[in-house]
Parts: sequence; C-alpha cells; structure tokens
Amino acid sequence: MGAVELTFLGTGTSQGVPVLNCRCVVCVSADSRNRRLRTAALLAVEGKYLAIDIGPDFRQQMLSARPPRLDGILVTHQHNDHVIGLDEVRPYNFFQKENMPLFCTAEVGKELQHRFAYAFDEDPYPGAPSIQLHTIVGNEAFVAAGVPVLPVNIMHGNLAILGFRVYNLAYLTDVKAIPEEEMSKLQNLDVLVISALQLEPEHFSHLILRQALALIARIKPGRAYLTHMSHRIGLHEELQQSLPPNVYAAYDGLRVRAAGG
Repeated sequence: MGAVELTFLGTGTSQGVPVLNCRCVVCVSADSRNRRLRTAALLAVEGKYLAIDIGPDFRQQMLSARPPRLDGILVTHQHNDHVIGLDEVRPYNFFQKENMPLFCTAEVGKELQHRFAYAFDEDPYPGAPSIQLHTIVGNEAFVAAGVPVLPVNIMHGNLAILGFRVYNLAYLTDVKAIPEEEMSKLQNLDVLVISALQLEPEHFSHLILRQALALIARIKPGRAYLTHMSHRIGLHEELQQSLPPNVYAAYDGLRVRAAGG
C-alpha cells in the first residue's frame, strides 16, 4: 500500500489561538506557527481524501489545503469545535454531485441530526448539505472511500470518543485517557498524533504536555506530533526545543507522511 499523508488543518483548541482579547506572548506572536485554527486534519491515501472533524474553521482550512475533492469525513466526537462546520460540505455536494459520506458513532449521528435538522429532513430545501451517515460500531474496523480505518476508543474526560488509525498512522485528539484494552491498536506506529492542551495545571478532560509525553514514551511511535494546543502551551519555538528528539509540536499546514499498510 502507498503512504498516508496527513495535513494539520488546525492545531488549536476550541477557542483557537490567538484567543479573542488575549494579549499574552503567544497570542500576540508574529510567528505563524503560533496561530492555530480549531483542531482538524486531512488524510490523503492513494488519491482519496478524508477529513477528520469539521469544525468552525473548516472552510478556511480547506481553502488553504486545496484538496481536489473530499471523499468522506471521520468525526471524533460531537463537541461544536469538531462538527459545527458541517454546512460547509455543500460545495462538495454541488461539484461532486453526490452525498458526503460521514462516519461517526450512533450518539454523534443523533446529535448531528438534531443540530442540523434541515440537512436530514425528509424533504430538505434546495441547497441544504447532503450527508450520508455511516455508523461506527464499537471496535469494528470500517472502510471509508476504500481506505481501511480502525477506530480507537478513548476518553475525553467522562465522554467516550474516537481516535482513528489508518495503516501506520494514528490520530488521537481531545484525549484524557486511553483504556488499557485499546493500547494494542497503537503498536508499531510510524506516526502518532496526540493532543497536549497546555503545560500546567492538569485538566479534567485533556492531557497536558507531560501526560502526553508519558503516553508517547509508552507507545513508542517512530514520530509523534502534538496537536490541540492552547495558548498556555507556550511559544512554538520554545516548546519544540524542550521536546524529545522524536516528538514535534505540529502547526497549521504541516504535512507529515507515514508508511502504508
């Protein structure tokens, strides 16, 4: 199989960076690596393109990434910063002349049908986004646009959410804990993407940096990239200098490749 390419569409938290009205050293930085849209990613696998999450910055993110098409969306969980951009799939519906496949748990699907009721109406108005829901069930691997995907069940505080493994790349955001029984899914990774909210203090629903680094040391991927970072993570350049040799602070627009299956 060919390689997997991941583009970091956004690497920030639900507020993004800079945070509105904040004048901290990170939020006023002129370094573009300190400007973070809401966390999302784009996978490119053998000519197929899959978005991971579709938050409020989705339109801006896709204008920057410029994939030739979008073949499906993988949703990690139902929080607004991961789903509220769903209306922006309409241009893909128009140009590709097909429904947009979206893969999520039954709970997330129910939430989407509630928040975007107009898109799922039996007789939707012309121009509404056209979504084809596919339910992810438990530990069952699935295929999205011909790409095999393995769901990884993780915890975001008390909320059960999903990460995804595609070949030798795993993407885990909004992580607080990884259940022991899921760790076997993260063996022999070329690339691990994992969230790290801030330096201190500890957070009730997110890993902070030292906790993320401890998990990386245990999983032992070839390379690890940090995402979902707030302005409390510090300046990108200083953060990168503090990290182990195989760990990188991701930034918006960064592209990384992992070996295929």
